[in-house]
Amino acid sequence: MYRKQARQLGFEEFYIPFSGYIRQDNRWAVMSRLIPWDDLEDVYRKNFSPGKGAPAKPFRMALGAVVIKELLGVSDREVVELIAENPYMQYFIGLDAYQDEPPFDRSMMGRFRRRLGEEVIAAALLALRNGR
Repeated sequence: MYRKQARQLGFEEFYIPFSGYIRQDNRWAVMSRLIPWDDLEDVYRKNFSPGKGAPAKPFRMALGAVVIKELLGVSDREVVELIAENPYMQYFIGLDAYQDEPPFDRSMMGRFRRRLGEEVIAAALLALRNGR
Protein backbone atom coordinates (compact mmCIF):
# COMPACT_ATOMS: atom_id res chain seq x y z
CA MET A 1 0.00 0.00 0.00
CA TYR A 2 1.13 3.54 -0.71
CA ARG A 3 -0.27 6.80 0.58
CA LYS A 4 0.79 10.06 -0.92
CA GLN A 5 2.05 12.61 1.61
CA ALA A 6 -0.25 15.63 1.62
CA ARG A 7 2.49 18.26 1.28
CA GLN A 8 5.96 19.10 2.52
CA LEU A 9 5.85 21.03 5.77
CA GLY A 10 7.18 24.56 5.84
CA PHE A 11 10.20 25.27 8.05
CA GLU A 12 8.05 27.05 10.62
CA GLU A 13 5.87 23.93 10.97
CA PHE A 14 8.71 21.44 11.40
CA TYR A 15 8.77 20.03 14.95
CA ILE A 16 12.12 19.87 16.74
CA PRO A 17 11.80 17.05 19.30
CA PHE A 18 14.65 18.01 21.60
CA SER A 19 12.85 21.20 22.68
CA GLY A 20 16.02 23.14 23.23
CA TYR A 21 17.94 20.33 24.93
CA ILE A 22 19.90 17.37 23.72
CA ARG A 23 19.35 13.79 24.84
CA GLN A 24 22.01 12.44 27.19
CA ASP A 25 21.81 9.01 25.59
CA ASN A 26 22.67 10.27 22.11
CA ARG A 27 25.89 8.64 20.85
CA TRP A 28 27.75 11.96 20.60
CA ALA A 29 26.74 12.94 24.14
CA VAL A 30 27.83 9.52 25.42
CA MET A 31 31.15 9.67 23.55
CA SER A 32 31.81 13.16 24.88
CA ARG A 33 31.96 11.67 28.38
CA LEU A 34 34.46 8.96 27.35
CA ILE A 35 37.26 11.18 26.07
CA PRO A 36 39.68 12.53 28.72
CA TRP A 37 39.53 16.07 27.29
CA ASP A 38 41.47 17.79 30.10
CA ASP A 39 44.34 15.28 30.10
CA LEU A 40 44.72 15.43 26.33
CA GLU A 41 44.51 19.22 26.32
CA ASP A 42 47.63 19.37 28.50
CA VAL A 43 49.57 17.54 25.77
CA TYR A 44 48.08 19.82 23.07
CA ARG A 45 48.83 23.03 24.97
CA LYS A 46 52.59 22.39 24.71
CA ASN A 47 52.40 23.19 20.98
CA PHE A 48 51.77 26.88 21.65
CA SER A 49 53.85 29.78 22.88
CA PRO A 50 52.11 31.88 25.54
CA GLY A 51 51.16 35.35 24.34
CA LYS A 52 52.32 34.85 20.74
CA GLY A 53 50.09 34.76 17.69
CA ALA A 54 46.36 34.77 17.22
CA PRO A 55 44.33 32.61 19.59
CA ALA A 56 43.76 29.08 18.31
CA LYS A 57 40.35 27.44 18.12
CA PRO A 58 39.50 25.64 21.37
CA PHE A 59 41.08 22.24 21.92
CA ARG A 60 37.76 20.43 22.23
CA MET A 61 36.62 21.87 18.91
CA ALA A 62 39.82 20.76 17.18
CA LEU A 63 39.93 17.25 18.64
CA GLY A 64 36.17 16.75 18.42
CA ALA A 65 36.13 17.64 14.71
CA VAL A 66 39.02 15.27 13.97
CA VAL A 67 37.36 12.47 15.96
CA ILE A 68 34.10 12.96 14.03
CA LYS A 69 36.03 12.83 10.76
CA GLU A 70 37.87 9.65 11.77
CA LEU A 71 34.79 7.85 13.09
CA LEU A 72 32.62 8.66 10.08
CA GLY A 73 35.34 8.49 7.41
CA VAL A 74 34.25 11.70 5.71
CA SER A 75 36.11 14.53 3.99
CA ASP A 76 37.15 17.76 5.69
CA ARG A 77 34.38 19.60 3.85
CA GLU A 78 31.80 17.01 4.90
CA VAL A 79 32.75 17.07 8.58
CA VAL A 80 32.28 20.85 8.69
CA GLU A 81 28.88 20.53 7.01
CA LEU A 82 27.82 17.75 9.37
CA ILE A 83 28.80 19.79 12.42
CA ALA A 84 26.89 22.82 11.10
CA GLU A 85 23.75 20.67 10.73
CA ASN A 86 23.89 18.60 13.90
CA PRO A 87 23.35 19.96 17.44
CA TYR A 88 24.76 16.76 18.96
CA MET A 89 28.02 17.14 17.08
CA GLN A 90 28.13 20.79 18.11
CA TYR A 91 27.80 19.69 21.72
CA PHE A 92 30.52 17.08 21.16
CA ILE A 93 32.97 19.73 19.91
CA GLY A 94 32.24 21.95 22.90
CA LEU A 95 29.89 24.64 21.63
CA ASP A 96 27.60 26.18 24.26
CA ALA A 97 24.52 26.31 22.03
CA TYR A 98 23.36 25.30 18.57
CA GLN A 99 24.43 27.60 15.77
CA ASP A 100 23.43 27.22 12.14
CA GLU A 101 26.73 28.46 10.76
CA PRO A 102 29.87 26.32 10.57
CA PRO A 103 32.08 27.02 13.62
CA PHE A 104 35.22 26.97 11.44
CA ASP A 105 36.31 26.69 7.83
CA ARG A 106 37.26 23.32 6.34
CA SER A 107 40.82 24.60 5.86
CA MET A 108 41.21 24.40 9.66
CA MET A 109 40.97 20.60 9.65
CA GLY A 110 44.54 20.18 8.39
CA ARG A 111 45.79 22.59 11.05
CA PHE A 112 43.83 20.72 13.71
CA ARG A 113 45.45 17.40 12.71
CA ARG A 114 48.97 18.88 12.64
CA ARG A 115 48.60 20.67 15.97
CA LEU A 116 46.96 17.74 17.74
CA GLY A 117 49.45 15.19 16.50
CA GLU A 118 48.97 11.46 16.11
CA GLU A 119 49.44 10.79 19.84
CA VAL A 120 46.48 12.90 20.99
CA ILE A 121 44.18 11.73 18.19
CA ALA A 122 45.05 8.08 18.84
CA ALA A 123 44.49 8.50 22.59
CA ALA A 124 41.01 9.95 22.02
CA LEU A 125 40.04 7.18 19.61
CA LEU A 126 41.40 4.55 22.02
CA ALA A 127 39.35 6.03 24.87
CA LEU A 128 36.24 5.69 22.71
CA ARG A 129 37.04 2.09 21.76
CA ASN A 130 37.70 1.15 25.40
CA GLY A 131 34.57 2.91 26.65
CA ARG A 132 32.14 1.17 24.34
